[in-house]
Amino acid sequence: MVKPKALKKGDQIAVVSLSSGLGGEVAFLHRFETAKQRLESDFGLEVVVMPNALKGIDYLDKHPERRADDLMAAFSNPEIKGIFCMTGGEDSIRLLPHIDFDVIRNHPKVFMGYSDTTTNHFMMYKAGLVSFYGPAVMVEFAENVAMHDYTEKYVYSTLFEKNDQIDILPSPEWTSEFLDWSDPENKGIARKMIPDDKGYELLQGTGVARGRLLGGCLEVFQMLIGTELWPATDEWDNKLLFLETSEECPDPSILKYFLRNLMAQGIMDRLNGIVFGKPVHEKYYDEYKEVLMRVVAEEAGRADLPILYNVNFGHASPICILPYGIEAMIDCEDKTLTLCEAAVV
Repeated sequence: MVKPKALKKGDQIAVVSLSSGLGGEVAFLHRFETAKQRLESDFGLEVVVMPNALKGIDYLDKHPERRADDLMAAFSNPEIKGIFCMTGGEDSIRLLPHIDFDVIRNHPKVFMGYSDTTTNHFMMYKAGLVSFYGPAVMVEFAENVAMHDYTEKYVYSTLFEKNDQIDILPSPEWTSEFLDWSDPENKGIARKMIPDDKGYELLQGTGVARGRLLGGCLEVFQMLIGTELWPATDEWDNKLLFLETSEECPDPSILKYFLRNLMAQGIMDRLNGIVFGKPVHEKYYDEYKEVLMRVVAEEAGRADLPILYNVNFGHASPICILPYGIEAMIDCEDKTLTLCEAAVV
């Protein structure tokens, strides 16, 4: 896997809309402007809005090829050092026929987003580029009042600094509260934070588990399995699978079916560990745990497989950044998650 160059102040970063065109809707432009200003003032980056990124929901829904054009143009432009996704959605798989993997492979740079962007990350993985499951422009960078310190810390330590080790610590507080994005008054109202006294939970496993990170959003995987983006079975050898659920709070049966699919593919036997994100609203918090234990430990016979639960990545705020293809470590005794190498050069 090729690592991109670290970002530095003054770098140009492209904003792309590869899923929903929500960022271009008039009702939400104020939120985009908040994120843009924050990226420029707080992080010192120069924001380049790609030609189709603000064309709205209807246009981008009808033109997935234009979304792909923006992505390819951003990778091809030598002045652009990073690519940040506007937000998630549900159909970035439609970009697949329009992707040139050689362009990605030959122009490595920081690429970041989450949720439906899982599909785009698997494009990066196929091209051999380390990419970053982390903050989106319209969500974390546009957070009401101020960006969460926890998230901001991992943006710097993962994307701007060449740290050989990064400890992914539990956030002492979290939120899934939604305040209407279309109301400009809400940007001055901080979302209610909830103390988290659980921290990370170890569902099973002993010792230390090491492996390279590969994963994403549960609901997106059903669109990836069977396509050219889905890694071959042996590509899952010794991986740490990271997995989280969206704001749609999928029924625990969806998780059960996916894990059984991994069993059927022979993938479950190849994993070194599972890292599971905090569920939105903590809905199905206990039910997801029960499914993991039943399918992994009982049905797959992998009671030895470490499972670290309630980790701060994905759809519940705040979030860290998980780089694809980077070696990480679960310490079962200490219940910790650590990135064991720098993700940028």
